[in-house]
Formats: sequence, structure tokens, C-alpha cells
Amino acid sequence: MLRTRLMTTTMSMAIAAVLGTTLSMDASAKGAALPPNNPFAVASTLPFQAPPFDKIKDADYQPAIEAGMREQIAEIEKIANNKEAPTFENTIVAMEKTGQLLTRVGMVFGAVAGANTDPVLQKVQEDEAPKLAAHVDAIQLNPKLFARVKAVYDQRETLKLDAESLRLVEVTYRQFVHAGAQLSDADKTKLKKLNGEESTLSAQYVNKLLAAAKDGALVVSDKKQLAGLSDADVDAAAEAAKSRKQDRKWVLPLQNTTQQPDLQSLTDRDTRQKLFEASWTRAEKGDKNDTRATIARIAQIRAEKAKLLGFENFAAWQLDNQMAKSPNTALKFMDDLVPAATGKARAEAKDIQDAIDKSGATFKLEPWDWQLYAEQVRKAKFDLDESQIKPYFELDNVLKNGVFYAANQLYGLTFEERKDIPVYQPDVRVFNVIDKDGKQIALFYVDYFKRDNKNGGAWMDNMVGQSKLLGTKPVIYNVCNFTKPAPGQPALLGFDDVITMFHEFGHALHGIFADEQYPTLSGTATARDFVEFPSQFNEYWATDPKVFAHYAKHYQTGAAIPEALVEKMKKAKSFNKGYDMTELISAALLDMSWHMLPADAPKQDVDKFEAEALKKNGTDLSYVPPRYRSSYFLHIWGNGYSAGYYAYLWTQMLADDAFAWFKDHGGLTRENGDRFRAMILSRGNTEELAKLYRDWRGRDPNVDAMLVNRGLKDEAPAPQASDKK
Repeated sequence: MLRTRLMTTTMSMAIAAVLGTTLSMDASAKGAALPPNNPFAVASTLPFQAPPFDKIKDADYQPAIEAGMREQIAEIEKIANNKEAPTFENTIVAMEKTGQLLTRVGMVFGAVAGANTDPVLQKVQEDEAPKLAAHVDAIQLNPKLFARVKAVYDQRETLKLDAESLRLVEVTYRQFVHAGAQLSDADKTKLKKLNGEESTLSAQYVNKLLAAAKDGALVVSDKKQLAGLSDADVDAAAEAAKSRKQDRKWVLPLQNTTQQPDLQSLTDRDTRQKLFEASWTRAEKGDKNDTRATIARIAQIRAEKAKLLGFENFAAWQLDNQMAKSPNTALKFMDDLVPAATGKARAEAKDIQDAIDKSGATFKLEPWDWQLYAEQVRKAKFDLDESQIKPYFELDNVLKNGVFYAANQLYGLTFEERKDIPVYQPDVRVFNVIDKDGKQIALFYVDYFKRDNKNGGAWMDNMVGQSKLLGTKPVIYNVCNFTKPAPGQPALLGFDDVITMFHEFGHALHGIFADEQYPTLSGTATARDFVEFPSQFNEYWATDPKVFAHYAKHYQTGAAIPEALVEKMKKAKSFNKGYDMTELISAALLDMSWHMLPADAPKQDVDKFEAEALKKNGTDLSYVPPRYRSSYFLHIWGNGYSAGYYAYLWTQMLADDAFAWFKDHGGLTRENGDRFRAMILSRGNTEELAKLYRDWRGRDPNVDAMLVNRGLKDEAPAPQASDKK
């Protein structure tokens, strides 16, 4: 996942990841300059302007954010009130240069607040959310500024601009219009109020959900209830209990999704049910961390905003500037997948129920049973279980000899770990990224282990963005939530975790290879239904034979994974894909259901709405819950994927189609990698994304490869030789 990168007028900022929502502050804000002893007062002197975490204190963020807003508003007012006629340089480029202090602190705060938060930072999030919302409004709804932007836009064809500059003019103008720049003053006032309320609620939602996940962890007092878990997993649960001062107990923390990894191993059915229900109800306990009232109001606000902006619903407004263009396009794409996905899931459920019956049990398959018995079915069908696989996927080896090795083979990159760059938490590691010509092009941070003060899931973002105009190069980070092993134990990964590492590094490559003049167009600042394409595409290299053989080695002996085990993994590749696709489609359609509510719809009963939506969408299989329930769907209420979770499916199509091209052209080669880097990964948002893909691929994408690769359609047989001449 890519954390939200919010676009102000012409400048990408990571502050949305900070606050989990839209940013902003009042144009009339006044105040003293930031004291010079604040570490954000000037650009860092560390390599690539890396954050000086050894000097940054919690108390430094809020003053820097507020000073950054004051500074940018002053810069914007100067542009808006310029007496000279609007030009590309004095308006569009000038805006690109504004807000550097705000960007500097916002990107760093976004990283820390998401991955290593505390009560002080959470209060900053909630305090600053409405101010930051007003800040963006003060820019995007400034009539004088928009008049200048429109003047440049109207004469763009006569300005003899290079292609990237012309694209910047067009993107900037569209951003203003999309944000409401053409509204009447009265409607702008209404919009500002709605934006402020939404930003406050979204910041509160993020903090409530983090607390709900922590409080929802399952506490086990009898070790027998953990039957089926490995010794290492039991030790990790004991460590988790110690960190929470739960002596002589074990704690199973919750990950962000509905299903929990331990459900695959726990043989005590009561424990499985308790763990599943802890996940299912984490944010619905009727306490201070219950998110339902919050999200019901957010949905209302978004529908009201859409109507104000001239759209039928929020989804229509949100998709207006995406590749899909309209909710109907996204819905048809997903609806066409539902029959194949649910049909395969039903067939899988039958196999699992048969396994339950054969075991002598008499219960009906429930969601908390699926993972355990699916693993048994997989073992029976393919003689394969997760415990056989994990010893060959030790985290550090996967990173260096898998993720980094693939990047070297495709793009010529090498990586050098360094210990002299300060980090925000001891588990974080930093690497130099060195290009094929020997020049360092980026810094790359990794933060892989689960913590109670870390948001769930996995994501990538920048701490410093790339821009030739500003003279900055990328500082990128990946965050995951892998289980931290007990001291002295290796960090062994399931294969899904391996895929997650490759996925997030695909986002990282998109940022590392950024080569744009302007920050607004740089790197991952693309449409949501394109930005997941490089990450999902990069997953493929985890199973490339050359890459796989390079990292799939036993953590103790160094022995290569046995070929017989590899063959079992290949045969089991499409196993459980009906379930996987159904839970994903179910969540994506649930997201769209929320965001297609009209403005006159009443405030929804969240549980009732969710149940009705799942039924209407044809994904209400009792044993396949959605990947995320409404109450803990962080992507759509706090991370910028509102009416956009379909992007994971859409970009699966792009990724599968793209890999088909690679297979047809020799697979893992430097020539193919360099072409993909030059035509996709380094281009940011410098061209219409559909054209960008078409120019590289030679045609528009289609779903053929997706249906086969996701196990929803049998691969067409190879054509037979013919005797006819």
C-alpha cells in the first residue's frame, strides 16, 4: 500500500499520511517564525536531507507544522497578489516552490505517526487536522490564485512548454477545479466546513482504530489453548504478553485484516473463534474506541461534499481523475469478477467441509475454521504446509538475496546498509541505493516488525521527495507488520509475507526511480488506480526461478529449498484463490457501496448497511468475510483509498498483463528492466497514465492474464502442431 500523498495546489505532501486525511489551515494564520533550534527549521545536513531523528523530539513537530503553514500561506499570497501578468514561471513554478518547510516536517511526521506513534503525536494529529484542512482550502479555493492558474491553463498551447511542464499546468488546473475552485463563495464556505469536520473525524478514526486493535488482542491464560502454534509463535506470544505486563499469559496481537495468521495453526476451536471475533468486533465494542458513529458521519460528509461539487455521489467525484473515470466502470470490472471468484470459493468451501467431516467433527464451516482446514486440504492435496516452507524464508535473506537481488538483475541496483543514519526506532534499518553507474540515487529505510504503536498493514512513502526543481532526491521507507521473533530466534516468514516485501519494494522502486522536474508529478504521485501497479507487478519476481533460487535457502544450513517442495508450491499456486479474490472483491465493493450513497441518504446504521451491501453485491458468503469490515477499514476512512480500494483489483489486471509482456520478451533481463524503468517507473505522473501504459505495452490492458493468474480461469492449452502446410 502507498500511504496517502495529498496534493496541495501543485505540491505533493505526505501530511495526509500524518493525519490520515485531508490537510489544511486558515489563510489568516499569523505567528512567529520557527525557532532556529527546531530541527525542521532548515533542511537536514544528513545525506539526501535524511531526517535527523537523533535531534527530533515530539515537541518539535507541532510548531514546525504550524510555522510551515504560515510560511506557505505567505508564499501563496505573494503569488496570488502578483501585479505582473500570470506566466508559467511566476504562477505554476512559483507554487511548486512553496511549502518546503511544511513538506519537510509533514513527511517525517507522517512516517513516525504511522509507524511509531504515542499519545503526544496522536494529540498533534487531532489538533492539527482541522487547521491543515483549512490550509489546503485556503490555497485551492483562493479565487485570485485560481484566476492566475486558469489564465496560464487557457494559454497553455501557445506557451511552447516542454511535455512535463505542459502536463503540470493541466494537472494543477484540474486539481483546483476538482477541489472546488469554481464554486460560489457561499458554497466554498460550506465546503471548507465539511472538509474541516471530515479531517477531524478521520484523524480521530485513525487513533481510535489503533487503540481498538491493541485492546482487541486476544489474551490467553492457558498455554493449552495455543495448541497447534509453533514453539517460536508461542514464544512470540509470550513476549507480546511481557511487553504488556501480562505475566504468565500469552497475547495474540491483531493484524489489520479480518483473518489472522494464527488461525491457520490453532487447533483449539474455541480459541480460533475468540481470536476471529476479537478481530471482527475490535472497533465495535460500544466504548471510546468504537468507530461506527465516526465512519457513518464521514460517509455523510463525503456525500454532501460530492453534491456541492456537482457530482451524484462521492465515488463519482473521486474517480473523475482516476484511470477508471467513473464508478460504473469500476463496478462493472468488479461485478464481472464476482461469479468466478465466489464460484471458486464455494468449491473450496466444499473441500474444506469434507475435510472437517472426515476428521470426525460435526460442525459447519465458519470463518474461523477456514484457514486451519484449508491448510489441511492443501497438505492433503499437495503434501504442503506452511511449516515446511518458513525455514527457507528468513527475513534478512529474503531482503538481501531476494528483493534486492531482483532489483539488481532488472535494474542494476545495489544496496549498502549503513549504521550512521539516525532512525526513529531501533528496529529500523537504512540502506544506500546505488545505481548501475555507481552513483547513489536514494536512501531506503525498512521497518518490518509489528508494534502496538504502529498502524496495521504494510505501506511505502517518502521522507524526502524527488524534484530536480528543488534539488532533492528520494528518501523512501517501507513499513510492514511481521511478527517479531523472541530474542535469539530467526525471523521466519510465511510466503505471503515474502510477497508483501516484494510488493512494498515495488512502491519503493517507483519512488527511487523518480526523475521529475516538479514535485507534483514526481514518483508515486499518480492516480490511485495506477499507483498499485508497480508494486503488484514487482510481486512476480518473488517466484521467478532465478530470484527464488537465490534466496529460498534454509536459515540454518543454507541448503536450497528442495525441488520437490518447490514443485508442491507451484502446484498449490492457485489454491485458495477463490477465497482470496472473494474477500478482496467483497471489501472493494463495500467501499464503493459506502461512497455511492447520495447526499440525501440518512446517517447509516453501520452493521445493517454492511450486511445489506454484502448481500446486494453477491459476496455475502458466510464463510468468506470481507478482507476488512467497515469499522476497521483503515484504507478508506484514513489512508486515502476512499472509493479507491478497487484499485488493488484494477492494478492486478495491469500487473498480470504487464508480466505477460515480460514473459513474451525473455522475462528477467536487464534490457526488459531498463525499458520498464524508462517508460513506467521513472515517469511519475508526467503523462496521461493510460497512454503511459499503452506506449510501454503496445496496447491497452485486458483481463485475460488476470483471470488465469488469479486461478479464476484455466490457462488456454498451447496450440497443437499441424500437418497442414
